[in-house]
Amino acid sequence: MTILWINLAFVFILSFLSRYYAVLAVDSPQSIPVIKPNKMLILGVFLCLVLVSGLRSNIGDTGAYKYAFITNDFTWDYIAAQKDIGFGIVQMVLKKYTNDPQSMLFVTAFITNLLIIIGFYKYSRMIELTLFVYITSGYFITTMNGIRQCLAAAITFSATKFLIEGNFKKYLLAVVLASTFHQTALLLIPIYFIVRRRAWTKATLLLILLAIVIVLGFNIFSELLFTVIQGTQYGDYQNFSEGGANVIRVAVEGAPLIIAFFGREKLRSIMPHSDIIVNMALLSLVFMIISTQNWIFARFSIYFSLYQFILLSWAVKLFKENSQKLVYFGVLVLYVIYHYYDSVITLNIIYRSNFWDPFFQ
Repeated sequence: MTILWINLAFVFILSFLSRYYAVLAVDSPQSIPVIKPNKMLILGVFLCLVLVSGLRSNIGDTGAYKYAFITNDFTWDYIAAQKDIGFGIVQMVLKKYTNDPQSMLFVTAFITNLLIIIGFYKYSRMIELTLFVYITSGYFITTMNGIRQCLAAAITFSATKFLIEGNFKKYLLAVVLASTFHQTALLLIPIYFIVRRRAWTKATLLLILLAIVIVLGFNIFSELLFTVIQGTQYGDYQNFSEGGANVIRVAVEGAPLIIAFFGREKLRSIMPHSDIIVNMALLSLVFMIISTQNWIFARFSIYFSLYQFILLSWAVKLFKENSQKLVYFGVLVLYVIYHYYDSVITLNIIYRSNFWDPFFQ
């Protein structure tokens, strides 16, 4: 974990300075002025994340991905026989130049973190807080585990602009592209019509109630769901038996939304397109509540949690000005505690890298 803690420190310091040396930008006379962090310092943040993620040799399914890259011959016939052809094409191109699986890890880390950071840069109020929570929530580690799905999530996240503008055709193209890396991305198609509504309406209450009903009647719900997906590449999820998500994780997902609810009117006045961001964050909470019965449903929240991090960076501004510093530091402290609990105590994450390890031995 040493390199991960060092990475967290560097990312926070660089991103904090990027906001310190930021400029105000206004797209049009009618637009709300937004803070644009210093691009060179954000580039430094990006390099930190890519070098740590791309040069790893373990974490989660990394070993399986490396083995598959080395042993498989990525011909067009082989790729066509697979479900996620986009990822197969990426590996086919890479194998024309090298058989080193590190190249695949580095390229996927590069693309995933690039798309995510661009989104954070565009929509966050306090980008250092967004990036801090991106790491301490465990999402950054998740990108090193569920490579394909996080890459798909990053692609759909990059389509936030189309979601906000109401450009369904371009949004659909982005989702379809993402689905070639992980088919669960297709879930984002109907989501388009759900989240482009005013937040905190009766529909919001119905979503939360739906999640609670599913939890209470989970056995019936799971039987219906797995009957529908039986025969697909995700049919084996019915055999998943690692228990449910931690309730603490649900609380972490829900905290920004509680703040946003009580400050919803102020949030609409200071945060552009807040309703869409809130609704996406709410869906992350909904899937996390359902995942308390079976952790596999937490995989769906991967597509929505990125909006939680953006929302949290604005939530601090909903408090009175003389309380904002206390809330800001409170967020940092609480998320560090959660990160230690989740990554060290619960998951016992051990980071290995053939490149970095010699410097820390």
